[in-house]
Amino acid sequence: MELSPLRRSLLELLKSPASATQLAAALDLPRQRVNYHVRALEQAGLVELVEERQRRGCVERVLRARPGREIAADVQDQFAATHLVSVAEDTAREVERMSGAAADAGKRLLTFTVETTVRFGAPGDVHGFTSDLAEAVRQIALKYDTESGRPYRVVAMGHPGVADDQRQQ
Repeated sequence: MELSPLRRSLLELLKSPASATQLAAALDLPRQRVNYHVRALEQAGLVELVEERQRRGCVERVLRARPGREIAADVQDQFAATHLVSVAEDTAREVERMSGAAADAGKRLLTFTVETTVRFGAPGDVHGFTSDLAEAVRQIALKYDTESGRPYRVVAMGHPGVADDQRQQ
């Protein structure tokens, strides 16, 4: 598993010291979103504090990527799991908001869900499956995508399954 593309971009930008505000401007993202991911990188030991300085009544934190630090597999797994949860939470919030707006307007919100269980024979099979799934989704998206069409967000996630009797109610 790998770091999310955003966190990889942040690590790349943090080869030179920068604040969350500077990073947000460089990536054209909200500062709060960038700050959340920078703090996660900091907690994982991938970035370090260079200085704190007063700016407009606040303390601006300037960080940089830790030099010579390789991203260990367990850190990659942690970020992948954190990213999966973040995407799931964002998706739930977006659908809840749009569902409420559709109900207020007396309309239905057209959604779809695809869900299955796959039993991998070997741990490495997950990576092959992920690559094949990404390519299949890319091909299907190319077939149906039109510039003038209504955009849909399609999210595919995977995590270890649990037995039906172990699921939390």
